[in-house]
Amino acid sequence: MALGGFFGRLKQGLSRSTQKFSDGLTTVFKKRRLDDAALHELEELLISADLGTAVAARVIDNFRRTRFGAEVTDEEIRTQLSTEIAKILDPVAQPLVIDRTLKPHVVLVVGVNGNGKTTTIGKLAQTYVESGLRPMMVAADTFRAAAVEQLQIWGERTRAPVIAGPPGTDAAGLAFDALARARTEAADVLLIDTAGRLHNKSVLMEELRKIIRVMQKQDPAVPHSVLLVLDATTGQNAIQQVRVFKEMVAVTGLVVTKLDGSARGGIVVALAEEFGLPVHAVGVGEQAGDLRPFNALDYARGLVGADGGTPAAGD
Repeated sequence: MALGGFFGRLKQGLSRSTQKFSDGLTTVFKKRRLDDAALHELEELLISADLGTAVAARVIDNFRRTRFGAEVTDEEIRTQLSTEIAKILDPVAQPLVIDRTLKPHVVLVVGVNGNGKTTTIGKLAQTYVESGLRPMMVAADTFRAAAVEQLQIWGERTRAPVIAGPPGTDAAGLAFDALARARTEAADVLLIDTAGRLHNKSVLMEELRKIIRVMQKQDPAVPHSVLLVLDATTGQNAIQQVRVFKEMVAVTGLVVTKLDGSARGGIVVALAEEFGLPVHAVGVGEQAGDLRPFNALDYARGLVGADGGTPAAGD
């Protein structure tokens, strides 16, 4: 995809984060010597941009070792920052690879209600259809009628089967039946939507574990992937959500949505430093094409407002 394509949408989606960060950066650095006071201001700016204290300390330590005492401009700092942030993000920038031999590769999608789980599942299904895979979706958030209806709309768009039941249907039983059907029909991917009502954590934990336990009666290896969907607008709260869901299930990767509505794009960097979990995709809009595999360098450049330069491979 050309630089003006997804990278352009990513930069636009991150524009609120970039603006907040750039205003502060320009204030701190016009052309100034990188002394202790300047580094302290830069560290505060990084923390306020939701990058987290650990990331801020790591970046500042690097600047202290390599540029201390030098005269720098805000553009030089921006370029160097994008390089440092990309180093943190690069190990977690891992696309979700579907194993076509599994028939199906089972993907359990978890997260707080409102984070974009259902929409993410629909977008993933469309991506898989376009790449020649046969996805199937399961509406296992059975108490939220809107989630079921939303998934059925995506099913019509993608012509992918959606397994659903009446309101209040046992989610585990539904997932079990869906897995049996997916195996019979040799579907490539089974995407399972789940509830995300955190107000009663123990009930949600038991429901998610029951879904897994019941499906494992058919296949002890499922789910093959557990995706946690996070809403970028929640900022540092996303870190607590990862901790909570990691207690409940073995989260294998993250999807970060709603970056286009957030000034807190730095949270992805904080998540990478804190947990090291793969970030499979980021979302910058409502269309299916606005959810794309996560690219560390593009994201780092977009976040700090650095020049995009040459598009990364696959952009």
